[in-house]
Amino acid sequence: MSKETKRPATYADIEALPENMVGQIIDGELIAMPRPASPHAVAYSVLGGLLLTAFQVGQGGPGGWWIVDEPELHFGQDVLVPDIAGWRRERMPQMRRVPYFTLAPDWVCEVLSPSTATLDRKRKREIYAREGVEYVWLVDPASRTLEVFRKQGEQWLPRGTYSGEARVRAEPFEDLELHLGALWPPELEAP
Repeated sequence: MSKETKRPATYADIEALPENMVGQIIDGELIAMPRPASPHAVAYSVLGGLLLTAFQVGQGGPGGWWIVDEPELHFGQDVLVPDIAGWRRERMPQMRRVPYFTLAPDWVCEVLSPSTATLDRKRKREIYAREGVEYVWLVDPASRTLEVFRKQGEQWLPRGTYSGEARVRAEPFEDLELHLGALWPPELEAP
């Protein structure tokens, strides 16, 4: 009796997905999900805009970073798409015209949703640690929280959990006072 084996996913599997789907390959498995719902999209759009203005453009902040929404990251056979990522310009002085990045970001932000929270908290963070990402932020629009982690050795060290309307200065972007309330839209009506 022969065992039936599942073939590892390839980039062609991602390319074959419908346009409304985001695909990632983690440990050889294709993980596809629809584009995020509005609370998720609002949180990462507002956060990305604030960080881009202060840390990439240098308006109201020190500059010195590249901040990118939904970059495709290729780490060996793994293909990940965080909601937002940032590279210090000292590590990536020029933004090159590339379809994906192989240089690990210095910081990533995952905005959690019920369907992605476990993946973002476990498997993706393990890969980020393996690849040398220094900071991970987990934003949860449902619980209105921001969790900040810094890599220390092989572990993620919690650096703070903030919630609600708090005003925070979170690593590695302490130069910006972030008003968390801006990330949470008022209760949205269901369609």
